[in-house]
Amino acid sequence: MKDIVLKGKNLKRELIIYLFCFVITTGMNIYSIVSYDTKWPELWLSLPIVFLLSIVIYALSGLFRFIYFLLKKAGVHLNILPLKK
Repeated sequence: MKDIVLKGKNLKRELIIYLFCFVITTGMNIYSIVSYDTKWPELWLSLPIVFLLSIVIYALSGLFRFIYFLLKKAGVHLNILPLKK
């Protein structure tokens, strides 16, 4: 069997993307605690759900990045952020 080798640059990028997803879900959790006026221990009591939701968001971002890669490889020009010159 062939081993899968991740380069340090790619691993660092993926960790940063996952940490961003985790920060987003933690922010959503803090927003829900404030808006529903619940107790702050809910922040760490719902940590397993935050981890699961961050994994789901990370997987969705991976899916979007994969679709973007396929379209780019196929030669489709995506002008997501048009810059005026």
